[in-house]
Amino acid sequence: MHKWTTRELTLAALTAAAYAALTLLFPGPSYGYAQLRIAEALTVLPFLFPAAAPGLLVGCLAANLLSPYGLVDIVCGTAATGLAAVLTMKCRYKWLAPLPPVLCNGVIVGGMLAWYEAGLGPGFWPMFAIAGPGVALGEVCACYVLGGVLLSVLPRVAYFKRLIPPERLARRHRETI
Repeated sequence: MHKWTTRELTLAALTAAAYAALTLLFPGPSYGYAQLRIAEALTVLPFLFPAAAPGLLVGCLAANLLSPYGLVDIVCGTAATGLAAVLTMKCRYKWLAPLPPVLCNGVIVGGMLAWYEAGLGPGFWPMFAIAGPGVALGEVCACYVLGGVLLSVLPRVAYFKRLIPPERLARRHRETI
């Protein structure tokens, strides 16, 4: 079992706070079918900092407590971001790091929105055809554009470079995004 350092706990807490604050600061585009949750750019952080993964889960949970979709978003939306964070942490190449949030949220949150509006009846699939791509497109913007900037800039900043585990820095930053 991994014993958490104070630095890792702090990073997780700061990530959680930043995720929740960014979501609640921009609530309009953060919930809905054409979703652009700016905080989702942070889901690329586990690629560089594995300790950020639980922070993303907690931050998403906190943000989803105020979701207009209620309990279903608290469970499904948080699960999507948590799964995406774990998969991002396991990515081997920088250009693939934003892909898990795009796929997880497009499928899980898109499905949740379709279920919320149409139930599991015949209207589910047409609603999913709207909600899934809408959420995924917002994720592409947040994760590949804003998250890509984070993946490119953070390893170049001396303060953050020393926080990135050496094996991640050596192995995973040869590619460009």
